[in-house]
Amino acid sequence: MVRFGVVGTNWITEQFIEAASSVEGFELAAVYSRTSERAGQFASKYGVTKLFTSLEAMAASQEIDAVYIATPNSYHADQAILFLQNGKHVLCEKPMAANAVEVARMIQAAKDHNVLLMEAMKSTLLPNFKVIQEHLHKIGPIRRYFASYCQYSSRYDKYKEGIILNAFNPEFANGSLMDLGVYCLYPLITLFGAPKEIEATSVMLDSGVDGEGSVLLKYDDKDAVVMYSKITNSYLPAEIQGEKGCLIIDKIHTPENVEIRYNDGTVEKLTVDQAHQPMYYEAKEFIDLIHQGKKESHNNSHQNSYVTMQVMDQVREKIGLVYPSDKRS
Repeated sequence: MVRFGVVGTNWITEQFIEAASSVEGFELAAVYSRTSERAGQFASKYGVTKLFTSLEAMAASQEIDAVYIATPNSYHADQAILFLQNGKHVLCEKPMAANAVEVARMIQAAKDHNVLLMEAMKSTLLPNFKVIQEHLHKIGPIRRYFASYCQYSSRYDKYKEGIILNAFNPEFANGSLMDLGVYCLYPLITLFGAPKEIEATSVMLDSGVDGEGSVLLKYDDKDAVVMYSKITNSYLPAEIQGEKGCLIIDKIHTPENVEIRYNDGTVEKLTVDQAHQPMYYEAKEFIDLIHQGKKESHNNSHQNSYVTMQVMDQVREKIGLVYPSDKRS
């Protein structure tokens, strides 16, 4: 049994707990919030009695083995390192941190203290992403990767009313690249590694974050086109184009339907059943790795998390997006 503490009492934590509760070996043991009232309210939903309002006390506790961190991006690194230094395994929400310097510090802390660190990127652990990896060779030499994740944010309505919520606040290292663009870039890095060149454009908002953006990534023998937005919607599928056919993915952030359309007109359906909620698979991967004594995931590896963040740093440099946390790194 892996005894989890959760840091962050929001909707994503609730989704994680609901999904992870179906994983054999998961136990929710403790809840952290800045106030005892909020911690108690959240914990009572799940019958948890161990509450913390001090991260230091939680990290030092002998009543948890691992922690799931779902706080604002700018807090990830310091919080994760605190738990890693106390010998706790860390599953950290995407994006792993605010920049690559922070990710490197987190990885080093995990290695120094011989514990597991994994980014909670659900898409690259789903059954239909594994299908993509297994069948990619069928479409011949790959020439283009295209992915789009554009989802109009309800918080943008508040933004237009003059109310800047966390999603559009640079203090928390937020914006469309960090929230949605990462879902397009992480699978790209997992499949094809680091690009050689990057170009990027975006629409910047007055709050100091990006509302939407596009990235062109150049490899030796292929290119990649990525689009993301929190201020518009898009319904385009993702594509991986090869010389023999095109692999089509319904949603890059949560692949559920995958097929290959070959040049001769034939179509091969590749979709496999996904028996559980998407976040189940990241929880299972993490718990399995702990039981196996492993310190990193294959798909959600330290390298993939670090390179993805390096790419995002380069994108931010191109579009002039700077976070306060960059100056502290």
